[in-house]
Amino acid sequence: MSAKKEATLPPLKAKKNKSEDDDDTPPPKEKFVPKVWTSFQKTESDLRKMAPQQRSRYLAYEEPPKDIAAVQGNTLKRLRDLKKGYEKEHAPIPGEVITEKDKHAKLIGQLKAAEARNRLRIMRLRYQANRAQEINHLISCQPSALKSVRLQALVPATQENRNKGDTLDKLDRHRVEGLLEDTQGLLTNRIT
Repeated sequence: MSAKKEATLPPLKAKKNKSEDDDDTPPPKEKFVPKVWTSFQKTESDLRKMAPQQRSRYLAYEEPPKDIAAVQGNTLKRLRDLKKGYEKEHAPIPGEVITEKDKHAKLIGQLKAAEARNRLRIMRLRYQANRAQEINHLISCQPSALKSVRLQALVPATQENRNKGDTLDKLDRHRVEGLLEDTQGLLTNRIT
C-alpha cells in the first residue's frame, strides 16, 4: 500500500483593500541595472588569452572605463543636440507664412514677366530704328534722285500700321453692305 502524497500549493496572497483591487496599474518599472558576477570575473591574463569574439562578449557586460564612458556621454549629447537642431530647422511652417510666401512668389513672377515684356518692347523698337536707319542710308546712297524715289516708294523706311480700324460710319457701312448684297447689279447699273 503506497500512500499518495498530495501536493499542496502555497496559499494565495490575500488582497489588502478593494481600492487596490480597482487600480490595475502595473508597478513602476525600474531601470535595469546589470549585476557584475564576481564568480565569473577574469583576470587580465585570462582576457588576453581569450579569442577576440569571446573577449568582446565578456566585456559587453562589464562597466566601461571612465574615459570611454565620457566619450560615450559626449557622443549621446552631440546626437541629442543634432536632433534638436534638425527639429528646429524642419519645424512645421504655419499657414500664414505659406500664404505670404505664395503671394511674394506670385508678385516676383509678375515683376519678372513685366521686365521680360519691357525687354522685348525695347528690342523691337531698337530693331525698327536700326532697320529704318539702314533703309534711309540705302535711299540716300542711290546714284540718281529717280532711283532713290523709286526705292523709297517700294521699301518704306518705317512700317505703317495697316490695321487702322474701321473708317466707315454707320451710313456708309449700310450703303457698302447694300452694294455687296446686290447680286443682280440693280444699284450700280445705269439705265440709259
